Amino acid sequence: MRVFNLFKIATKAIILNKTRTLLTMLGIIIGVASVITMLAIGEGSKESIRTTISAMGSNMITIKAGADTRGGVRQAASIMESLTLNDYKAIKKQATLLSYTTPMVNGGGQVINGSNNWPSTIYGVNPDYLKIKVVDLQSGSMFTDAEVKTASKVALIGQTVVDNVFPDGKDPVGQMIRFNNIPFKIIGVLEEKGENTFGQDQDDVVIAPYTTVQKRILAIDHLNQIMASAVSEEKAPNAVLQVTEILRTQHKLTATEEDDFHVRSTEAIESVAENFKVLDTDNSANLNLTELKGLLALLK
Repeated sequence: MRVFNLFKIATKAIILNKTRTLLTMLGIIIGVASVITMLAIGEGSKESIRTTISAMGSNMITIKAGADTRGGVRQAASIMESLTLNDYKAIKKQATLLSYTTPMVNGGGQVINGSNNWPSTIYGVNPDYLKIKVVDLQSGSMFTDAEVKTASKVALIGQTVVDNVFPDGKDPVGQMIRFNNIPFKIIGVLEEKGENTFGQDQDDVVIAPYTTVQKRILAIDHLNQIMASAVSEEKAPNAVLQVTEILRTQHKLTATEEDDFHVRSTEAIESVAENFKVLDTDNSANLNLTELKGLLALLK
């Protein structure tokens, strides 16, 4: 009976205070809608990031030089030269949980074709690169191991490079271009992938044998990074541990010394993406976004 009386009083109050009731309803509706919209945007962003990561190759593992301390001074990872071809050979020979492995060196420069030119990045790799990155060819073919050994001046280019240095629509395969005045014969065009979630153009690339880029473009004998693909997505964490142990032995690091390299898998990025939030009142979203971009840089 008491509940009925309370309900009766509440109903009468609603009828007598129509404006206040309407405003209260609007507040509740807007509040609930805002929460639902925020969650939907967050889930959409995470799904977009997962799609970007999957496009990189779900089993991909990257190894980069890490920061080091020399003479009491902490050195930046970007200037370290701790990865060598011997490291790559050791990983390729000893790592049983990897299916494909490639050295990588890269540098920026100008792609030139006659009066047309375009600033781009050249990546020096071996034939396993396309399998690791899950990239197909639109036309032409990948260079061979023999061309890697002889440091042949052959290259594959992305669609952005094609559009800017071959604006007349001419088939690039078989044509000659120059990268920083070094001539390259185009033997293939990469399948178009477009921009990723962070606006990075995945088609603005030139791919060549790592030996060619090392000797003729960069004049270095170390590696910028090593890329690999685990035998399966489930084995990726164990593959990271295996590679870490191989490199620690290769670099003769003691139990108390820090790694002078970084080993990351796409699983690490996915774990950050799971916690990523577009809207967050305590600014934790900014921290997650910074961490995510840092991990994406390692996989680039």
